[in-house]
Order: sequence, then structure tokens, then C-alpha cells
Amino acid sequence: MSSAPPPSGKTPTAAPTSGKKPAGRGLGRGLSSLLGDSGIAQAATASAALPAGAAVSGLQQIPVEWINVGPWQPRRRFDKTALAELASSIREKGIVQPILVRPDPKKASRYQLVAGERRWRAAQLAKLHQVPAIIRNLDEADCYEIALIENIQRTDLTVIEEAQGYKSLLDTNRYTQDQLSEIIGKSRSHIANLMRLLSLPDAVQTLILDRQLSMGQARPLIGHADAVKLAQLIVAKGLSARQVETLVKSLANDRKSAKKQAKSADIKALEKRAAAELGLSMAIDWDETIERGKVTIDCRSLDQMTAFLKKLGLD
Repeated sequence: MSSAPPPSGKTPTAAPTSGKKPAGRGLGRGLSSLLGDSGIAQAATASAALPAGAAVSGLQQIPVEWINVGPWQPRRRFDKTALAELASSIREKGIVQPILVRPDPKKASRYQLVAGERRWRAAQLAKLHQVPAIIRNLDEADCYEIALIENIQRTDLTVIEEAQGYKSLLDTNRYTQDQLSEIIGKSRSHIANLMRLLSLPDAVQTLILDRQLSMGQARPLIGHADAVKLAQLIVAKGLSARQVETLVKSLANDRKSAKKQAKSADIKALEKRAAAELGLSMAIDWDETIERGKVTIDCRSLDQMTAFLKKLGLD
């Protein structure tokens, strides 16, 4: 796509930053926290009538090829049909709401996209040379917060994309889950439950990204040795979340039963000997792999228990 620099011949410059947000205070409402609801509306209205290169309250018309996607964007996949529909709307009515960018710290006259990636991509499909953008001097912590909040509030992220966004914020900004909960307005349990999904095998996460598995269907598979096979079965049979829970519990019970039936001849002989000498039913469960087990003795009366304890010298 050809570059279309502003008629004035000047490189768009960044608007003055409003200053670093206080430590411990989250953005909370994405773009609204930077501009205010009225600021967004005014910028959007003004952008429709602006000539290329004009600037109002930090608003610029920037060539689309001067903008690159920042590493903080949580969305990894875009619905092609929805993107094409947005491009059609942009061709007809233009971009109603500007995108948000920051100056690229490593490249002069280049910008990193913070919020509005769908609009930017759709603008390219619509063959626009420039897009209206608000420029702010933001640090990476701000960018990660704004990008995630904007996507959660305005687009339908998959739970995996949302979880990856939370992980990025926790890793990059070193927040605790409690701090992150306060910043984005989601409960700590919601954040923790979503992040547990990231422990699922990649194949299962891909099914969630492709919207073939829901969070309710995937949660019972966390930590399961056969998670991939079960996920494929769930998709093939169209099992509901409740049916998945029942299936996983049933498989766990079957595994326990099989384990009990797989007792060695030595263990079975020891159980019989104990029953004969003590007059009590005894069950021995022994896991050879971890060399750990337990002994269960069935006493059907207080007299039986007292007699057994007496043999142990505990009367």
C-alpha cells in the first residue's frame, strides 16, 4: 500500500502525555480513562471532518504503514467475515472512532498500535491510506493494560486470549492477582480460573481458540492425562459441559476400580493372612511407583476394635 504523508510535509508529532498514572492505580476503563467519554466522542466527531494531516487535541491522520502492532495485543485471531463487514462500513462511512498509538521508541516517524487493531486492519482492507489516531506517550505497562481492557470491553476475546492477556500483565507489570482484579474490574477467582486453562495442552487450547470448546467443557480436562483425546471426543460428540464433568468423574472412578483389581498376588495373600489371624477384614492399597500405600481394617463393633488395639498394645 502506498504511503500518503500529510500535506503539510510534517511528520505527526506526539501529543504531550498527561503523566504517569499513580503507582497501584489501574486504568480500569481503557480509553475512557485517558480521554474521558466526552473526549472520545469529541475526537470521533472531529475526525470525520478533518483534512489529512490536521490535528485536534492530539488527533492525527497517520499513514497505515507507519503503524505496527505492539506486543501487548491480546487478540491473536480475527473473524474474517466480521473484519470484511467492518471494512465495508469504513469504506462507506469512514472510521468513526480513532485508534490509539504511541511513538515507536526505536523508529522515528513510526508508531505502535495500543488500541483499535480491528479498525486498523479493516482500514487496510478498505484500502485507506491513512487512519485517524490519538497519539500518547505511554509506557509498556500502560499499553498492556489499555490493550487488554479495550479488548475485554469491546470485543469477544476467547477465554484463552483473555487468560494470555492476564498472564502478560502479571509477568510484565509484576502485579498480584488481587491488584489485577482491581485494575480490570474482574474477580480474582475469574482471573485464576481462566489462567488455569493455560496449563491445558496446546492442542486443547487451540480448540478453545477456534471456539470448538467452551470454558465449561474445557475446565474438567485440566490436569487430565488424556485431555487431548477427551477434548476431541467432546467436539466429535457435542457433549455439554455437564456431560463432560460426568464423563471425567466416571473415568476417574473406573481408574480407581481398575487399580484395586490390579493387586499383586503377594498383597492379596497378605490380606487373607491378616483376616485369618486377626479375624478382621483388611484391605491393602499399595502404589509401587511411589512406594506409598495405606491399610484399611474393617471393625464391625467396638469389641472388635478394642481387641485389635489390644493386640497392638494400645489397650
